[in-house]
Amino acid sequence: MPDRRKASPLAGTLYAYSSHVLPKPSDWGSDIIVTGYWFLETKDWSLPDTLAQFLAAGEPPVYVGFGSMPGSSPERLTGLVLEGLRRAGKRGLLATAGGALATSASNEYVHVIAEAPHDRLLPFVSATLHHGGAGTTGAALRAGRPTAICPFIGDQPFWARRANALGVGPKPLDKRTMTVDDLASAFMAMDNPAMRSRAAELGAAIRAEKGVEQAVGFINDRLSEPRTTGIGR
Repeated sequence: MPDRRKASPLAGTLYAYSSHVLPKPSDWGSDIIVTGYWFLETKDWSLPDTLAQFLAAGEPPVYVGFGSMPGSSPERLTGLVLEGLRRAGKRGLLATAGGALATSASNEYVHVIAEAPHDRLLPFVSATLHHGGAGTTGAALRAGRPTAICPFIGDQPFWARRANALGVGPKPLDKRTMTVDDLASAFMAMDNPAMRSRAAELGAAIRAEKGVEQAVGFINDRLSEPRTTGIGR
């Protein structure tokens, strides 16, 4: 009879988010790893002059951007955001990117850009409002700033709930029903000292992680484990 020896499986699963944001479940085996976020460092980017001048002219603004999310009514959403910022007494930095926000003229209180690398931009802002994509959420948390989330699709409501549960952001906003007052309340809630302290602590913990190195080490370890053919005598 052939002797079927158990082979160590080559396959493994990597999750590229932080265990500080969502701990690894205790029933997951050693073939599954939560590595920490994988960040793309943008070392060859610098602030455009107009943006640098805006940042230097007043208090750090609230970053508002919805990534690649398309806009069904960008003028309406932009109007809500602008009025919410005004009522909260906040300056705003709007990134129009995928089209969820309409392109509007910059002024003393609001600066509009198409896009910018999060790793270089977000350290200059006071807080963020975004769609809750996994990557954007990781970048916002890494910056150590409170983050409000208005989910659009997919897993975004989950990350919005996690930010709120961790104490680093207000309750999620509902894109379909939110009002100017809802937005103004979210912007002002992110001034809360306890929330700001928690966001700073979480940001420091995420920045200390080495997600890419963890992933590479895990893959190398899996590849170096002894193998058997699985069937022998």
